[in-house]
Amino acid sequence: MKKGIHPETYRLVAFKDMSNDTIFVTRSCAPSKETIEVEGVEYPLVKLEISNTSHPFYTGKVKLVDTAGRVDMFYQRYKNRKK
Repeated sequence: MKKGIHPETYRLVAFKDMSNDTIFVTRSCAPSKETIEVEGVEYPLVKLEISNTSHPFYTGKVKLVDTAGRVDMFYQRYKNRKK
């Protein structure tokens, strides 16, 4: 590997899936201003809207995650169109 091209800020970071409150800890250099305590250890916290524990491809369940109302706007815009 080339030297000097990889970030040196790798550390353990907790990622939290906000749709189902699953938390996992892994190494990352993602910036974070929040922290969370997991099993007695405090980690920087990065919040996710979707992860492998809530994504329909991995779970086999169809779940609609809509935080900005985009799906409702789409349905309202195209509700009068013919099929």
